Amino acid sequence: MSLFGDGLDTAVHKAFTRPAPKNAGPQMRYLVKQMKGTRAVAQLLRVSQRTVERYVKDQIKKPRPDLAARLEREVKARWQPQIRAKARQKAATTDGIVIDVHARLGYAGAPMGTTDEARVRHLTVALPPQHAARLFNAREQGAGEAQLRELTAEALKEVYFQDGGRRAGSLQEVQINDVLNLEFDL
Repeated sequence: MSLFGDGLDTAVHKAFTRPAPKNAGPQMRYLVKQMKGTRAVAQLLRVSQRTVERYVKDQIKKPRPDLAARLEREVKARWQPQIRAKARQKAATTDGIVIDVHARLGYAGAPMGTTDEARVRHLTVALPPQHAARLFNAREQGAGEAQLRELTAEALKEVYFQDGGRRAGSLQEVQINDVLNLEFDL
């Protein structure tokens, strides 16, 4: 499970103008339409082509839990691509993104290697557009959890701890550990 990546995806999904299909039949029909055929959907979901056809015709209505999870994930990944793109673009150019994090945060400073022992903090910080752009670009390029965590820590360092350069100028690194809760919002 990717806390940072999933959090970014969830924030973008909130921008949807219509809900994604909830039942297996409509979900399967949507995927067949998007992927232009039952064979591609069958390969994607790791089921037989005949199984996909049965869902399309509503001959099967209730998928196994693992198939239901894959089906929902694939539909959400493809649902309203233009709306998702506009939401990411708006966050990256004008609005920015809000992060609500409850985690163990600590930092290190330069002069004598001073450190603030990591402690659990609950922060809600509005990140400017350039940080949102960095996070979304990294996510689209397949960045791992560690890289997204690092980018988020860098953003918190600049915006929250250094207050845009007005304080803590010698601060070198912020660390995010033991994440209890993390949410992004556009």
